[in-house]
Amino acid sequence: QVQLVESGGGLVQAGGSLRLSCAASRLNINIWRMSWFRQAPGKEREFVAAVSSVGRITYGDSAKGRFTISRDFANDTVNLRVSNVQPEDTAVYYCNMEYSLVGTSARHTYWGQGTQVTVSS
Repeated sequence: QVQLVESGGGLVQAGGSLRLSCAASRLNINIWRMSWFRQAPGKEREFVAAVSSVGRITYGDSAKGRFTISRDFANDTVNLRVSNVQPEDTAVYYCNMEYSLVGTSARHTYWGQGTQVTVSS
């Protein structure tokens, strides 16, 4: 069974920092990529950052500069640190995992339930 557990959301003051974590529980799967997306009120979900199985990191255009993604391969956890948070960072942040079942090549995507981040000015 595949499961993603997100934590670290909440209310944060502008200018502060926050750290989101996403832990994957898995059975007989290979994890290829773990990512963060976010969806602000009234907007489409957008890509924030991702880290591949070999440690390659990519960031979305809105995340360059203040966002840092890291992955703990031993514990199947991906973290997202945001510094100098701004009101426009208010959104539901979703963890995403791209994986395949052991012994197969087909890739699947799994979403976490999301964690709310609210930035007060």
